[in-house]
Amino acid sequence: MRPSMRAASMAAGALCIALSATACAGAGGGSAAGDPNSINVLMVNNPQMEDLQRLTADNFTKETGIAVNYTVLPENDVRAKISQEFSSQAGQYDVASLSNYEIPFFAENKWLAPLDSVAKDPEFNQADILPAYTESLTGKDGKLYGEPFYGESSFLMYRKDIFEAKGLTMPEKPTWDQVADLAAKADGAEPGMNGICLRGQPGWGQVFAPLTTVVNTYGGTWYDKDWNAQVNAPEFTEATEFYVNLVRKHGEAGAAQAGFTECLNNMSQGKVAMWYDATSAAGALEAEASPVKGKIGYAQAPVKKTKSSGWLWTWSWAMQAASKKQDAAGKFIAWASSREYEELVAAKLGWAKVPSGKRISTYENAEFQQAAPFFKAERFAIENADPKNPGAQARPAVGIQFVGIPEFAALGTSVSQGVSSAIAGQGTVAEALAKGQQAAQKIGNKYK
Repeated sequence: MRPSMRAASMAAGALCIALSATACAGAGGGSAAGDPNSINVLMVNNPQMEDLQRLTADNFTKETGIAVNYTVLPENDVRAKISQEFSSQAGQYDVASLSNYEIPFFAENKWLAPLDSVAKDPEFNQADILPAYTESLTGKDGKLYGEPFYGESSFLMYRKDIFEAKGLTMPEKPTWDQVADLAAKADGAEPGMNGICLRGQPGWGQVFAPLTTVVNTYGGTWYDKDWNAQVNAPEFTEATEFYVNLVRKHGEAGAAQAGFTECLNNMSQGKVAMWYDATSAAGALEAEASPVKGKIGYAQAPVKKTKSSGWLWTWSWAMQAASKKQDAAGKFIAWASSREYEELVAAKLGWAKVPSGKRISTYENAEFQQAAPFFKAERFAIENADPKNPGAQARPAVGIQFVGIPEFAALGTSVSQGVSSAIAGQGTVAEALAKGQQAAQKIGNKYK
């Protein structure tokens, strides 16, 4: 059975924590309260969003007269802040960066306003958005509740020059066993260089984003099709032990606190030879100012028992139902997800930094192809990700690197703390997963 709307609302509310955040004024600054031409946007601090913040005042605001006040937070913090804000419908923020994980149940709880005006605008061209994202951002009522800012899957990034110097060869579609062997051989290839970077920071969207794809391809799952928890099953345990051992032996320094941003810095600064993570990271690695521009190779997400294992994700714009600035908010969303904005980024920052992964036309653009040597690998990974069948057995909910239920965020974060402790050498995988199994089964029982 499906829990009631109230149960879903309570589950999301459990994520909320009190946070204080300093708003970063993107265009005009100040409060948007009472001003129909000023909106508040809450978003994650990824590089693409930081570029957006810098480009807003001289472009969107200049063209429309709409000031945008940004609050920019790290991933774990922004998730909690958004959950707190949208579940209470406080109306302080008009727009937030949400993903294909949250948007379906946020929409079901009526926390979001539909984006019909954007989707039906011929200039926006909804048909140009990759179908996987339009589908994943559409509610049960058939209305669209999110527009992607950028989309991503996951793949393996590696230093071509280091591999050549060490006589190593990266398969186009490597296995995790091959990756572990290559990490050992690349370890110490240059002074202070480790073999691989893998997220170890606690958080369902941090360590468990890549780790759950490893679990999937090892034949594991959070739940079987009947909502029986499988967190301490042999396959889940084997995958987690492998991941923890790999990052402990050949991973980055301080791995237990390393997330996406830390691994991006490690890869950019030449501190690691490989990195398995989001395809969206490639744009920063290939940017003009990147120390490793032109030195990176791209292979598909490593596998074990499945044909593919890359995740499917999009940071998207969603509008709070309680917003009193929906017209202005809709114009911002249409601009930030537009082809026009991609062309602006290309002109100002270069095609490699375009927030790609969402529009068909971007991958067909010759200038983007030339500037983004990862474009084929990225598009292949996105189009071959299967949220409905990501592993070796049937699942009760959609999702590759997450389980598509509101309770997963709290569950995944709770289990991740034990896994991060194991990476830090302060606990065991068995202990972490045993606790996780109990918590997961309590949730699973509600869905039976």
